[in-house]
Amino acid sequence: SSFSGNGLHFVASKNGESDLQLERINVYYNEANGGKYVPRAVLVDLEPGTMDSVRSGTFGALFRPDNFVFGQSGAGNNWAKGHYTEGAELVDSVLDVVRKEAEGCDCLQGFQLTHSLGGGTGSGMGTLLIAKIREEYPDRIMASFSVVPSPKRKVLERTRLKLSV
Repeated sequence: SSFSGNGLHFVASKNGESDLQLERINVYYNEANGGKYVPRAVLVDLEPGTMDSVRSGTFGALFRPDNFVFGQSGAGNNWAKGHYTEGAELVDSVLDVVRKEAEGCDCLQGFQLTHSLGGGTGSGMGTLLIAKIREEYPDRIMASFSVVPSPKRKVLERTRLKLSV
């Protein structure tokens, strides 16, 4: 089992076919001890359950334990909780980890955020996090990969989508 197209096996050691893959591996990964590679990623949620699932899953050991940032209460599918209350309480902790990762980069070009717009954390806290990162790094690229709810889903999911766009 390997990550598609980046030259890494799930144990996070180099195993690329292409010289370019190996040459550019540091774009998304930090080199750790023993030739292992750690994704340059910050994983965030307002409730601990999803983080526990990731950590205990197949790829959980790949990520730096310090880069899991989570709250205790969740947003309850509420955009305002994700943006103004629970998310606002956690955002500084997230930004501390983001800063630490950014400072470790040789040439920071930007940020990529992958989030869902159907729930409260991805939509509410996601937009808050984008705003805070843009404030702190105004000259860097911000790319957002947003999972959009189906039009057939609940009206509230579509409302959270509208608040986030």
